Amino acid sequence: MNDFIPRLQLSTMRLVMASANPNKAAEIARLLTEYDIEPRPPELGDILESEQTLEGNARVKAAAVCRQANAAAVADDTGLEVDALGGMPGVWSARYAGEHATDAANLSKLLERMQDIQEAERTARFRTVAIVVFPDGREVLAHGVVEGTISTTSRGQRGFGYDSVFVPNEGHGRTFAEMDADEKNAISHRGRAFRSLANQLP
Repeated sequence: MNDFIPRLQLSTMRLVMASANPNKAAEIARLLTEYDIEPRPPELGDILESEQTLEGNARVKAAAVCRQANAAAVADDTGLEVDALGGMPGVWSARYAGEHATDAANLSKLLERMQDIQEAERTARFRTVAIVVFPDGREVLAHGVVEGTISTTSRGQRGFGYDSVFVPNEGHGRTFAEMDADEKNAISHRGRAFRSLANQLP
């Protein structure tokens, strides 16, 4: 006689996206395929990223969306740290050329600041802090870092932000913008942070 074993109905965790950047949101969703990812509430305005650390800004964004949606919210903050520039632009990476700067303006300023820096001194790293904040105040935090160098010119048509000038040490000489999404996510700062985050989530 066969025993009857009831099948458990497992629900997928709901996570509301804090990022308003469509490129970043798509990349995060690609990394969190096991979760039910919902877009940022459209009625939520700009969130002031006034903290002095990546962790602080990530927490501010996730907490604001969590309050608005009354659901677990996922956010990140990412900075490009260039050794020859004393770690800049760092936490100000998205606003390096001004409060509402475009990717092109940020890239132009970075390359201009580095035009006289020799190849051996162009070392840099991308650093990401990823976080989920829950309505009951709990949070899950993860970090991801990738080391590399800054190229002298933009290369590649994919990616966003500083991807076209960042050459990861594990990229065989290619910038992130010269890789497809899967190649980039396998070694990137954001890929590492969100895989670590997912390992800590239910």
